[in-house]
Amino acid sequence: MKKLPHMSVFTHIVEAGSITGAAESLHLSKSVVSQHLKTLENELGVLLIKRSTRKHTLTCAGINFYDSCKEIDKITEHAWQQAQALKDTPKGCIRITAPNALMDVVIAPAIGQLLKQYPQLETELISGDTQLDLMSDNIDLAIRVGQSRASNIKQRRIGQFRDILCGTDDLVQKKNINKAVYIANKWQGKHISHNFRDENGNEVHYGTTAQCQTNSFYSCLALIKNGAGIGLIPDFQFNMCKPDLCEVFPRLKLPINQVYALHTHDNYLPSSIKVCIEAIEKRLTKLSTR
Repeated sequence: MKKLPHMSVFTHIVEAGSITGAAESLHLSKSVVSQHLKTLENELGVLLIKRSTRKHTLTCAGINFYDSCKEIDKITEHAWQQAQALKDTPKGCIRITAPNALMDVVIAPAIGQLLKQYPQLETELISGDTQLDLMSDNIDLAIRVGQSRASNIKQRRIGQFRDILCGTDDLVQKKNINKAVYIANKWQGKHISHNFRDENGNEVHYGTTAQCQTNSFYSCLALIKNGAGIGLIPDFQFNMCKPDLCEVFPRLKLPINQVYALHTHDNYLPSSIKVCIEAIEKRLTKLSTR
């Protein structure tokens, strides 16, 4: 890489026709430009330009070397333009991870619309309740519930939802809830504890033991919908399941869950990631206002 600046200055000398002309186009002093050329010739061990008081003439070695330098300039310019294009036009592959509960209702529909709008955009959606590492797992964008404690992660709040403790109408209305089977996702653990708020803001505690656990949100939802027991699902999922499901405690509310978009970019967020975040935020906002 140390050779490239010398080669670039050499190209400018040839195209400007003189060291003076190259110095003016590069906004450098003539002595600095001369030193670049001298260093280049010394390292190569060949004379590139025959210099006199009146004109500069390329040697045979100089002509061949200039042709190679021009090719490098073209490659450099192409790489520069490609990198800048990513800033303005959503394109390329984006790896997105999100919890199961958010993927099919929020993430996938939002990204599906983007793919129609930006044909050069490619996405890989990774659904799972295990949080992947953005760096080691090469994740471009992570959608998570709750903030990350990692100091190297950039995060932005993009929406919210509330969990609903629910079950089938038949189970909730006709069976003693204290005897109902609690169906838990693995991350909830065995011992279940929920703190609700009533209409006056008073806290109401509900605790039980999970008799059924699953490592998949969709398995948990399927069990609840089939009347196996009660469990938590996000409000936007619950709204889609009505009237098959109903709230266990319709007058009580669980705390709001905040949703964040996480990435590792500092000052320059690629447009591909930016439009994905905006589309997911829009979709989540639309669902939460139903």
